[in-house]
Amino acid sequence: MKSFVLKEPGVVGWHDAPEPLITPYGAILRPIAVTPCSTDVHTVYGGGSRKAPNLVLGHECVAEVVETGELVRDFKPKDIVAVPSITPDWRANGIQEGNFKHGSAPFSGHQLGRSMPGVFAEKFLIPDADTTLAKIPEGISLEQALMCVDVVTTGFTGAEYADIKIGDTVVVIGIGPIGLMAVEGARHLGAARIIAVGTRPVCVERAKEFGATEVLSYRDGDLVQQVLKRTDGLGADGVIICGGGDEVFAQAVDMARYGIGTISNVNYFGGTGNLPFPKFSGGRGMAGKTIHTELAAGGRVRIERLLKMVKYGRINPEKLVTHHLNGLDQVEHALELMREKPSDLIKAMVRIDWK
Repeated sequence: MKSFVLKEPGVVGWHDAPEPLITPYGAILRPIAVTPCSTDVHTVYGGGSRKAPNLVLGHECVAEVVETGELVRDFKPKDIVAVPSITPDWRANGIQEGNFKHGSAPFSGHQLGRSMPGVFAEKFLIPDADTTLAKIPEGISLEQALMCVDVVTTGFTGAEYADIKIGDTVVVIGIGPIGLMAVEGARHLGAARIIAVGTRPVCVERAKEFGATEVLSYRDGDLVQQVLKRTDGLGADGVIICGGGDEVFAQAVDMARYGIGTISNVNYFGGTGNLPFPKFSGGRGMAGKTIHTELAAGGRVRIERLLKMVKYGRINPEKLVTHHLNGLDQVEHALELMREKPSDLIKAMVRIDWK
């Protein structure tokens, strides 16, 4: 079957991959809407861990169920479902310890397009349908459902782990699609003041629409000093890292308040080595600042709860989709858009109409 794959580090292309085989709890699906993300770019070009040859890429998808295993209860062929980007092995022992993201191995929650074939193919397998696939409420558009499977849940994860309280001041570093949803999540959790950091005009506009009270640019000077100046030297109650290079980790520590400040990272830092930690603003190890480094929350229940937020008008993630493409063969172009990040791009959706 036609599949878009990672042939070798830095090289992508089309490949005739074997069709997936059904499993007792599993479902075979056909994608009808997909979108590449920055993680796909990192997988191809970022020099991460070695991947299997001809690995099928992709982990953001709305799909049609083609076939279900004999033990699947809640789904049937022709159902249209949201496929979470994070698909934990819900039968791993670590799940009983609450380790939903790394329960059976590091990053075992992130399997699609990483340790198992992804969604950029004519068909793909989800091994555990009932615990993973999400039912889409009536009236939800493809754009809305597609944004929930990764972008919304990741941005909201960043906000949730920032320990936001009513009336807090929160900084969101990086306002690509994830950061925009972190802004939205911070607003829903009660942040009074949301300081977003970014420069692309389309993202700045959306950030303000989603709840940012002000937007800072690195072009206007040192970001840490800008935040400290605007907070009378105290810093922010919460700092959510959603983009940027290695230097933003130290900047986030610099910006966070002593004693109660929380840094929540959902950004991917490629390569190896170490992230910088500032001794001074870190209180020489005793600043009382909390750091969370989090993979997004996933699974069926999580995505269905987010889809309720859409259904009842609490969030409008379809506004993240700026580019519409048609046909499976357009996945390659969409990936390049995410790599190049033109000024008018937030997310590119590829619609696939199977004849």
